[in-house]
Amino acid sequence: MASLTLKINNKNHTVDVDPKMPLLWAIRDVVGLTGTKYGCGIAQCGACTVHLGGTPVRSCSIPVSAAANKDIVTIEGLSSDNSHPVQQAWIAEQVPQCGYCQSGQIMAATALLKKTPNPTDKDIDMAMQGHICRCGTYPRIRKAIKAASQLMNQKASIK
Repeated sequence: MASLTLKINNKNHTVDVDPKMPLLWAIRDVVGLTGTKYGCGIAQCGACTVHLGGTPVRSCSIPVSAAANKDIVTIEGLSSDNSHPVQQAWIAEQVPQCGYCQSGQIMAATALLKKTPNPTDKDIDMAMQGHICRCGTYPRIRKAIKAASQLMNQKASIK
């Protein structure tokens, strides 16, 4: 066991855990933020995607010790009221069917739009590669990413 500090959604959390514990379990079971989902446990499905230092990562395969003292953003950290443009687009386009994978999908899409404000279909395909949606909502996901891009670009032009 080790005492580690995790900076999740701009708030420090001291956790006493095995340093090898997957970050996912520290986020969900120790800190209590359950928006990040367990899907496969082998970093193949993307349900557990969070941002670590601004980069999307599969939290099921990152040891908690590797995330200590780094900025971690979970789905709960995007906004407390679904006001983030990606969340707004997801709602407007009615993307979720079962919804289980959607927090990981949203986190990947958010990272894509931060890096590529006007993504092409190819950009979207590359960024979302390996994010599995058992319900097959991929066309709605793509549409929502494009809508979020427009929302973000409109907000940026207003400033």
